[in-house]
Amino acid sequence: MNSVPYAAQVKLIIFDVDGVLTGGHIIFGQEGEALKAFHCQDGMGISLAHKAGLKTAIITGRNSEIVRRRGTELNIGDIHQGAADKVAALQELIKKHALTLEQIAYVGDDINDLPVMVQIGFPCAVANAVAEVKAVARYISGRAGGDGAVRDIIEHILKAQGKWDGIIAEYLNKDRFSLEQ
Repeated sequence: MNSVPYAAQVKLIIFDVDGVLTGGHIIFGQEGEALKAFHCQDGMGISLAHKAGLKTAIITGRNSEIVRRRGTELNIGDIHQGAADKVAALQELIKKHALTLEQIAYVGDDINDLPVMVQIGFPCAVANAVAEVKAVARYISGRAGGDGAVRDIIEHILKAQGKWDGIIAEYLNKDRFSLEQ
């Protein structure tokens, strides 16, 4: 399936957390806090999405101070935690940003992501997503959740929008200096 026409329309990328921005493992510390590991390349990808003018959001069923902190560090504009009804959170985002369903990408991995994924224009799955999520995805990353899948999906979107080469050119021209004396 050619996902480029769908990716080209994206203005907002929504991420699930556990299994997408993380590997899905939840580790409890001695004080009972849930610990999560995030991939640096995913963080850079989110920064590149912002640089290209895209908005980002999180919709997750769990509540976590770690997610709030990471989302804030990455300037993710909307963080919906404890979202038992992910579709309600989606509807809030559509209204807030005046978007159509076709302008939204969602990255999921498990069946609780399906109600959002079947409604939006560009549903994406991580490599280790369940079969039902992969079946509705227009793009499936070759990378697992928490292991650069978000970065891969963002690159795909930016390339479909013709923005990737400009971003790379900008980095190549940054802080250039001459070795000639």
